[in-house]
Amino acid sequence: MKIFVAGATGALGTQLVPQLVSNGHEVVGTTRTPSKRELLRSLGARPAVVDLLDPEAVAKVVAEAEPEVIVHQATALSGALDMRHIDRFFAVTNRLRTEGTDHLLAAGRAVGARRFVAQSFAGWPFARTGGPVKTETDPLDPDPPEALRSTLHAIRHLVARVGAEWVEGIVLRYGGFYGPGTSLSSDPIAEMGEPIRKRKFPVIGSGGGVWSFVHIVDAATATVAAIEDGRPGIYNVVDDEPAPVRDWLPALATALNAKPPRRVPRWLGRLAAGEAAAVMMTEIRGASNAKAKRELGWQPRYRSWRRGFAEELG
Repeated sequence: MKIFVAGATGALGTQLVPQLVSNGHEVVGTTRTPSKRELLRSLGARPAVVDLLDPEAVAKVVAEAEPEVIVHQATALSGALDMRHIDRFFAVTNRLRTEGTDHLLAAGRAVGARRFVAQSFAGWPFARTGGPVKTETDPLDPDPPEALRSTLHAIRHLVARVGAEWVEGIVLRYGGFYGPGTSLSSDPIAEMGEPIRKRKFPVIGSGGGVWSFVHIVDAATATVAAIEDGRPGIYNVVDDEPAPVRDWLPALATALNAKPPRRVPRWLGRLAAGEAAAVMMTEIRGASNAKAKRELGWQPRYRSWRRGFAEELG
């Protein structure tokens, strides 16, 4: 198939493109940075330099590619995450999930693309009621912390637009990425590893917030399955073991050869890092991967973050 991958030089894109090429697909991959053309060629893709927030530029490169499938993996997440201003950190990514999605869909419709696969997130967006693990049919949070509202709006927009009747729309809700090229890797300067090593990433309150993770290579494998054989709909792409912060954070510190994380009361964590951070540490729900395993025929290599952290991050 002819496949257009937007965001092909990101952590997931660089794992996804070689798998698609290996399976015999013709891939056009986008980047915002001209200097990354050679990286895309080395991965086996034909490079296209484009700003996904420019509708005319998007229409042009998609028309030239004439893809059967468009895969939207574009984000703009770089630098240290400031939890007190998480809305600022996600501001451009939110535009990519709203405006960028709209531009790619319009361009795809114009050339007759039949399938659209888009990246979403299976972390904090679920409603913070009921059991600790949620499925694709469970509702999203009706009242998130103020700092997360713009991001949840962007996620809702993406899901609604990708569900258009004219296209086979698939939304992949990934868990927290770890592994090569991500913010949680063996790289000494990885964004998430450094504060853990410096004991600046404490367990807040009960540490009862449930997180879901997925190794970046497993995320790419699930994406290939969705591109090739997935039925339209939403899929949680996570490992088999959603876990509370109080369990995974100390294990992560051990994997990074760091001292155990500090523990602070919820009020102090909220004061230091904001309400969004306190909610993520104490209230959020994890995600079930049963649908992805059943309907995509996907099995993660790293079924648990326990093994993944120990083998990949040490």
